[in-house]
Amino acid sequence: MTPNPLKLLLACGTLTLMLAAPQAFAQSTSYPDRPIRLVVPFAAGGATDVLGRLLAVGLGEKLGQSVVVENKPGAGTVVGATQVAKAAPDGYTLLLASNSTLTLNPAIRQNLAYDANKSFTALGQVADMALVLVANNDTHIASLKDLVAQAKAQPDKFSYGSFGAGSSVHFGAEMLKSTTGIRMVHVPFNGSAPSLTALVGGQVPVSVDTVVASQPLIKSGKIKPLAVLSAQRQRALPQVPTVAESGYPGFEMGSWFALMAPAGLPAPVQQKLEKALADVATAPATQARMVELGLTPAYGNGATVQARIEKELPAMRAVAARAEIKAD
Repeated sequence: MTPNPLKLLLACGTLTLMLAAPQAFAQSTSYPDRPIRLVVPFAAGGATDVLGRLLAVGLGEKLGQSVVVENKPGAGTVVGATQVAKAAPDGYTLLLASNSTLTLNPAIRQNLAYDANKSFTALGQVADMALVLVANNDTHIASLKDLVAQAKAQPDKFSYGSFGAGSSVHFGAEMLKSTTGIRMVHVPFNGSAPSLTALVGGQVPVSVDTVVASQPLIKSGKIKPLAVLSAQRQRALPQVPTVAESGYPGFEMGSWFALMAPAGLPAPVQQKLEKALADVATAPATQARMVELGLTPAYGNGATVQARIEKELPAMRAVAARAEIKAD
């Protein structure tokens, strides 16, 4: 009797899966058995890099293997994120993603090499980083109310600085413009240092930047804080009101960070990483260090990250369309 080719093919496929399954299970249950790479898509030395190294140490202790930070800055986190999206889904390549990676880039870039919803396995949210509206000391602006009044009286006079087109601060400032009904010209710089230097020097009257980068200049009296863009006041700047408190209820914009892995991560590996991250991110010592860095501890599980992406991405697309924000 001649064998049925279709049945033979199905039998071979089933046998292959049966032989492969024990090997895959063994690999996932022995995970990790070698060092893990954590890609930080920002330059070394900044708050995000320090956060990455803090997590790397904690995760290494929990998992029993070294977690090595690899800085891969470029194109608003696209370089590092793309590398992780294309890596093997085995738990040995992780990404410290930001909202730039997951909700801002998809809002302004048409041909991303990754999909924020499909290219990654979300392991957990880690921290928030607040943004602040700051002014040059020589301006007659002491509050957001002052800025709005002056900008409406002289609609073509004002410009604002940011640390880059398409960045969280660019989105934050454009949301402020839309919410308050004022006009200001965007002046992008290549990073917080040149942007804030230009503000101190009077090249721009106001800027939006992170609390982390702005705090030293605020505390030394070199620039004036007008309002934080977060929902609540910041511990680092308790005297500075929120935009919502300044007359615009419901306003909120900031940066946030999450740990991601490539899509298709085996369930046992995902569970180990999620548990390790939860333990590290909620540890008092880790949270105290985050606060020292100017970050707000904000742990949430993988589902929290996915829900935040799904809620925030349409809103950021609307902001980008309204303000005509495009990638460089």
